[in-house]
Amino acid sequence: MTDSNIIAVLARVFVDDLDASLALYRRLAGGQEPARFRFGAVELARVGPFLLLSGDTAAYRDRVATLLVRDLAPVVADIERAGGHLLEGPAPAPNGRRLIARHPDGAVFEYIEETG
Repeated sequence: MTDSNIIAVLARVFVDDLDASLALYRRLAGGQEPARFRFGAVELARVGPFLLLSGDTAAYRDRVATLLVRDLAPVVADIERAGGHLLEGPAPAPNGRRLIARHPDGAVFEYIEETG
């Protein structure tokens, strides 16, 4: 058996006020400090297994989850082999290279190849 390419799965949570929401998610994540960053018009915070999104999030609400992976190459190969499609990327992003893929069942996922 080989190690999974998937490091973690982040639950995507859309919030109206990122600052007001952080206290709850920090408590749920055992007091972990949030990692905040921006992507276009969206302000994000990763807190443990949660990815909070606030701002102009309409274009991102179709994604089921964000998956952190060691390497995007096998993700691309597996999705294409299964009949899925890449919708965006791979391309650089604030927290590593990323891509958006539609699986053959219609589910849309964001994959991020974490750096460091």
